[in-house]
Amino acid sequence: MNPAPTVDRPRRRRRPLRALALAGALALAAPLLAIAAPAEPAEAAAPGPKDTTAVLFEYTWDAIARECTETLGPAGYGYVQTSPPQEHVLGSAWWTHYQPVSYKLDSRLGTEAEFQNMIDTCNAAGVGVIVDAVINHMSGQSAGGTGWAGTQYQHYTYPGLYQSWDFHGCKRDIVNYQDRWEVQECNLVNLADLNTSSTYVQNTIAGYLNKLVDMGVAGFRIDAVKHIAATDMQGIWSKVKNRDSLYVVQEVIRANEPIQPEEYTSIGDIHEFAFARKLKEAFGGRTLNWLIEGNGIGATWSGFLPQANAAVFVDNHDTERNGETLSYKDGAAYDLAQIFTLAWNYGSPSIHSGYAFSNKDAGPETDGAGAVVDASPQGGWTFTHKQNDILNMVGFRTATYGKPITDKWTNGSSAIAFGRGDAGFVAINRGGDLTRTFTTSLPDGTYYNVIDAVKTNGVWSGPTITVSGGQFTATVGADDAIALHKDAKATTGPVTGDDLTVYYSTSKGWSAYNIHYKVGAGAWTTAPGQPMTAACSGWVSRTIDSNGASVTAAFNNGAGTWDNNGGADYVLSGTTAAVANGAVTTQNPCATTSTDDLTVYYSTSKGWSAYNIHYKVGSGAWTTAPGQSMTAACSGWVSRTIDSNGASVTAAFNNGAGTWDNNGGSDYVLSGTTAAVANGAVTTQNPCG
Repeated sequence: MNPAPTVDRPRRRRRPLRALALAGALALAAPLLAIAAPAEPAEAAAPGPKDTTAVLFEYTWDAIARECTETLGPAGYGYVQTSPPQEHVLGSAWWTHYQPVSYKLDSRLGTEAEFQNMIDTCNAAGVGVIVDAVINHMSGQSAGGTGWAGTQYQHYTYPGLYQSWDFHGCKRDIVNYQDRWEVQECNLVNLADLNTSSTYVQNTIAGYLNKLVDMGVAGFRIDAVKHIAATDMQGIWSKVKNRDSLYVVQEVIRANEPIQPEEYTSIGDIHEFAFARKLKEAFGGRTLNWLIEGNGIGATWSGFLPQANAAVFVDNHDTERNGETLSYKDGAAYDLAQIFTLAWNYGSPSIHSGYAFSNKDAGPETDGAGAVVDASPQGGWTFTHKQNDILNMVGFRTATYGKPITDKWTNGSSAIAFGRGDAGFVAINRGGDLTRTFTTSLPDGTYYNVIDAVKTNGVWSGPTITVSGGQFTATVGADDAIALHKDAKATTGPVTGDDLTVYYSTSKGWSAYNIHYKVGAGAWTTAPGQPMTAACSGWVSRTIDSNGASVTAAFNNGAGTWDNNGGADYVLSGTTAAVANGAVTTQNPCATTSTDDLTVYYSTSKGWSAYNIHYKVGSGAWTTAPGQSMTAACSGWVSRTIDSNGASVTAAFNNGAGTWDNNGGSDYVLSGTTAAVANGAVTTQNPCG
């Protein structure tokens, strides 16, 4: 084994942007068979540093649009993967989406117009949309029926689209996975297998994919690719527009079979299922050391795809149901495996985020008409993609992209640590509390532990660790981790003297605000620029690493409406700039509150995933439950400022999922300009002061 540090090979890049096996249906891993020499690999790996995909399984189009703006874009996700968008069979199970009856973009997840709006919104937030494309087959309903959008169909007849002769002649289920012909021409669990060798079928599939490309999607996850001959995939793909600029990941599960993943690398990336299986073995068995020993898990391991062709994950919608991998049900083991995946330098990662289930066929929460309702805590959604530690590790991955693995350490079993050159360091512990002095290549300084720290409006708060002389001493709790990186260094104030925080008035009433800028004589950001986020009432903000230089900027709504100071742009300098109605000041409009306002702080000791305040001012009306969200104020506290006009405020607190603190039924009565509530006690001291 080679003890030397391993180095990321640079990702191949295309022009700037800007894979369903039904559960149990496909054979799993086994010793490999010899395969034919593969075609020349594609140069379609996800471009760094934003190479992480959030897989929002069964999310509606409206919910995805919201997540792109509020969560994915600001966190640094490069892509969001949707569930299959085409018309599907009726039913409540999750797998209805994987049984197409037409290529209409009308499903229980939303309409075509909502789908287009989602694409536009995500693109404006800097997040590319990856569509789960089901092109191997149509439905598996022997008696036929009616699709979601009203299409009448039979098992092998789809009017205006496909007739019996457009399907392979086998028309029975696969029996022998050692027979290439059966796997690629017979039915996968009764799903009508399309004759993908047919020019007509290839053109029809390509037409569907091209419509999605025209709508602005950034790529595809192509389902059940093992069941499509590699030459057929090439034929289809050769007809797709802009294919050189699309990110593609394909579902080809390696097994002791004739068909192997390497046959498809000329199209794009391949899901490396072996990676997820090994994570279950390591984190489930509390033996992590072998994951990083030598070159560590990745391309040098037998049966693993090369770095440039591998798409990796901890779980997906199939494996979380069949037990092949870890899942949200595994708690800390699952979370730590996600942290490792985002910190390690192999493959392009995806984060699966779906909903809790007890019946593996169960679909998500729906309304009376059968349409999926937007994700909410009450609906059992896991929100894995926005869990604080995982969300912040997406930023860790961006900050450390392309950096080598350095400073590796293990305790020989349950604990590991490693650096990413001078950009980051992570320690992961599946044993009891661990205290030690770690060696790191990080420059000296104080860093936030992003596993526990919170980033709000670009400002970090929470626990810190100080690096001195290339070392730091820390305690890593049982089933916990620490992670430090260069973009989460602690400061004495909200920003460093080299940073510029730009505030922009929301008086224009835009639905989104972006800042398009250049630092000094540098290059402009790619339009529409970077999203600005809510700072305080009436203002949004963005912190720019200006290194003390002036910033030239314009503002826009991401949909073509601009404020560029009458064509002159805005020239901003210092550490604070506020722009309102064409005027620029250097005062922070969010720095102080009126003496008529009440800022309420609430302790986070309850460990809720969200905090809301439900209140009324004086004898006025109560807010609509669950009230208004509270945001991170400092370590251990969240806050909300209420326009109380000097009146007392009656309040209760909740997690948005039915758990309340209403002071034993008496509610809390709060007054003045500051109130802090912790464990039933109220004080007037600012706990963050």
